[in-house]
This record gives sequence, structure tokens and C-alpha cells, in this order.
Amino acid sequence: MSANGDESLLALVREDLRGFGGYASARSQSFQGEVWLNANESPWANPADGSGGNRRYPDPQPQALCERLAGLYGCSPEQLLVGRGSDEAIDLLVRALCVPGRDAVVVTPPVFGMYAVSTRLQNAPLVEVPLRDTEAGFIADMDAIAAAALQSRARLVFLCSPSNPTGGTIALEDIAALAERLHGHALVVVDEAYGEFSDLPSAIGLMARRSNIAVLRTLSKAHALAAARIGSLIADAALIRVLRACQAPYPLPGPCVQLALAGLDEAAQALTRQRVRLLKAERMQLQAALVRLPGVCRVYPSQGNYLLVRFDDAEQAFRSLLTAGVVVRDQRAAPQLGDALRISIGTPEQNARVLAALSAQEIAA
Repeated sequence: MSANGDESLLALVREDLRGFGGYASARSQSFQGEVWLNANESPWANPADGSGGNRRYPDPQPQALCERLAGLYGCSPEQLLVGRGSDEAIDLLVRALCVPGRDAVVVTPPVFGMYAVSTRLQNAPLVEVPLRDTEAGFIADMDAIAAAALQSRARLVFLCSPSNPTGGTIALEDIAALAERLHGHALVVVDEAYGEFSDLPSAIGLMARRSNIAVLRTLSKAHALAAARIGSLIADAALIRVLRACQAPYPLPGPCVQLALAGLDEAAQALTRQRVRLLKAERMQLQAALVRLPGVCRVYPSQGNYLLVRFDDAEQAFRSLLTAGVVVRDQRAAPQLGDALRISIGTPEQNARVLAALSAQEIAA
């Protein structure tokens, strides 16, 4: 990237953080030695620690994991920030780019709530551009998003694609066009937490031409490692350096890193791809079956591992599922979703249980 590209992107960072060095932890310094006495760690292992390795602080950005993830996502390790799920990256972006009370964040409700939570915690103005409910499903109004971002002098625009909870996606050419319109004004962050379930390519491929695009990815969904809490932000290397300075010293526990490395080996990735194909087939079958049920008003098309469903009586549907031991996400408090539930795609047996519970409520009625 050219120097001008770096400068235009770094101009979006808070003025007081542009030269911020952050905390220099013991593991952030490159030394070689046999006796490590620089971090006030215990010289003895905990009795529960069979390997003894957990008495040491972990690497802030584990090289092996960063390289594995960079290969998975098609970026360089320098473009990657690994942290505690996507949530940490969202929070870091808002804190690093938005001056409290001044720099706005644009979101597109109904959408993942952590964008708004991080914005509120930073006391940054929150600008909402609602998704439009159309015959094709919920879609993002890109012209309205651009206008709102420019008018509010926003520093961040969060796009969720596939969108949670609606399941819709945003075409890459629309993302690129928005980034072009907001060049020098805002960073466009594309949340691809459910990207493995989508038929669209990743927006990571746009970053070579648009420095103000960043992408969020996670191991919590398709890779089945939600408890490990490992997510990634892929962005311009200059921005990644700023965010690393703002990040807590040791964001990734060592055991979680080892679990992630094992969960990303060739055999595990092959199984993940197989399960994604199965889940997408189940998504299609469950959608077709739900549409035929009495009491179901609409099932939205989805590129995620879930379906958004409107009901004549969402309360009754929710209670019927609970009675059958099935817990789904109640979306009725979300904007435009007063009659909707979000149903994650499960195993074939679990999906059959959903259909049985909803069918039984109609028979009882």
C-alpha cells in the first residue's frame, strides 16, 4: 500500500492514539534465554498443570496461530489481529477510532447488538440506518448508509454479511462502492462471522484496492470453537499495529491457542467443510418445511446457520418449542421483528424436533 493510503486510513484513528505505543509486556520483547525471570511468574507449575506450560504468560499474538489463520483467510499475518472473539475487535475499533461524544458509528438494525453496545460504552453517537424488508428479504440501503455516514461524520460503518439475525448478504461490488464513497471519512467493517455458510466470496479480497475495508471472522460458528473465544480482524497492516497497541497484553489463553491450532489442522478443516455442506442442506430443507406449517407467516432466505421466521403467534411458537425442550432466539424486541424467532440450524434430528414441536402446537390449537 502506498504511503498516502496509510495516511488516509490512520487519519481515522483518534488523534491521541496515533503514536500510542501501548503496554510493553514481558512477552512482547524478543529475548533469547534459558532461565526466564522477567515476568514475575511462578518458578513451579500448578499441580493441575500436567505440562507445566501454563505458568508462563502466553504470546500476545501467537505466531503459529496467526500464520494458520492468515492462510485460512487469505491475508498476511501482518494484516491480522487475533483476540477474544469478534467482540474484542469490535470494541477495539470503536475505542481506537471514535472520540467520545464526537465520532459516530453507523449500524443497520435489526443486527448483532454488540456494535451498539461498544458504541454506547465509548459514548460515541450511534446512527441507525434500518435494513429494508423487501420481497427478497432484508437488504441494506447502501445509499442511505453512505449519506448517514457522511452527514454524521462517522468513523465506523458496521455491515453484517451474512446479517445476524436476518440472514441476508451484501454484494461485494456494493461494499467496494461504499468504501470508495467513504474513503478518507470512515472505515467499513464487514462482519463475516457466518461467512463459511455463505455462497458469496469474502470481502477480504477487496482490501487490496480499498484500504478502508476491514473484515471480522471467528472460530465460534463453523469451526465449532465458541468456548475458545478466538476471533480475527483482518485490516490494513498500519491499522492492525495501532489496534495491537490498544489491546490487552495477553488476550489469548495458551490452552485456547493449542485447541485452535488442533481445530484448524487439515483433518479438522476437512470435517468442518463437510459439516458446512450438511448444514446448508439442512437449512434448505428446514426452510421448505417451515413454510408449509400453519401459523408460519414468513421464512426469510438465509446465508447463515439460522433462519429468521415470522409467526402468527410468536409467543405460542416460542412456548411450544420450550415445552419440547427446544430453545430458540426470541427476536421480538428487535426493530421490525415483533413477531419473529431466530432458529439455529441443528443436526437433522434436532431440526426434526423443531418441526414436530411446531406441528404439535397447530394440532393442539
